[in-house]
Amino acid sequence: MSGAAVVVGGGIGGLAAAIGLRRIGWEVTVLERAATLADAGAGISLHANGLRALDALGVGAAVRAAARPQYTGGTRTPSGGLLARMDGAALAHELGTPVVGIPRATLHALLRAALPPEHLLVGVSVPSVDRSAPDRVAVPAAEGILEADLVVAADGVGSRLRGQVFPDHPGPVYSGSTVLRAITEHPMELSTDFELTWGQGAEFGHIAFADGRAEWHAVLNSPAGVRHADPLGGLRHRFSGWHEPIPALLEATRPEAVLHHDIHELVTPLPTFVADRIAFLGDAAHAMTPHLGQGACQALEDAATLAAALSGAPTVASALARYDAERRPRAQSVARAARQAGRMGQQLSHPVAVALRNTALRLAPSRATVRSILRHADWQPPRLG
Repeated sequence: MSGAAVVVGGGIGGLAAAIGLRRIGWEVTVLERAATLADAGAGISLHANGLRALDALGVGAAVRAAARPQYTGGTRTPSGGLLARMDGAALAHELGTPVVGIPRATLHALLRAALPPEHLLVGVSVPSVDRSAPDRVAVPAAEGILEADLVVAADGVGSRLRGQVFPDHPGPVYSGSTVLRAITEHPMELSTDFELTWGQGAEFGHIAFADGRAEWHAVLNSPAGVRHADPLGGLRHRFSGWHEPIPALLEATRPEAVLHHDIHELVTPLPTFVADRIAFLGDAAHAMTPHLGQGACQALEDAATLAAALSGAPTVASALARYDAERRPRAQSVARAARQAGRMGQQLSHPVAVALRNTALRLAPSRATVRSILRHADWQPPRLG
């Protein structure tokens, strides 16, 4: 089966969906609301499930070539005490690939390179679609109405299409945490590829990239909407006294490079990921907190599964039913696990609770840490065609 599809949203999930649909013979147009592709974002870790999805879509090798394997690292206290060691070699042995780190801009560029440039239209906002016809969806665009057999709603956590299709759904809610992040201006001498440090209601982490630079992020308990005139200076004060390389990472960052976003999630699950000829994907379907590093990976799983369902089903309706049945239980389960991981990890702020958490982590065998990652990353993509 083939047809014409419109993908609303040119982020990781939307681009991956477009690649998958083109791979099975569909005509695809991607509509991106941003007028320019600034590729806002810092870095990302891709686990085995995300990499396998990229392999199924035909772009895994290019992503691996641009990424850096994350073999060394772990979780520490602000003073530098080791809570848990990340055994990247054990993960690679169990899953066939290590976790890798890559700048978001690089990943976006690689995904765009797999699509003909004329199939990506920027500066096009899609607040709603017309799904009154039983066999087509009409999508308004700058050059007129696009008629499609399928619309992929990949328009993010604040999805307008989700609001149209599910008007009674409460939508995303603030998680209680805000995140600041950036990429260092120059390469860094780091002793670990990946590291998290947990304090009281705060997490600081870094990912090393292939070019020697590093992404860092700071996740903080905070009321929604709080912003500071000098965010980098505020972070230097907040993390004063925390172990190296945290001060060095902040020092190696230009103030204008710091991004600040409140973290919103879909606490109330969607009743379905499909409606008529619309498939919801990525944050539009299951926005989750970043505490498991699975947000992008789940969007990539969505993309590979949607393409496989459409390649092997006689009708769009049967394909979307398969997509919903395969993706909704898993993605919503991972979202619940991410929320729980945040509550038991970064978001803990009471000194007694933090002490108990740290003790439990120190006593847990490293194999338990590996198993916790395997639980979510051990996924195999369905065959396309």
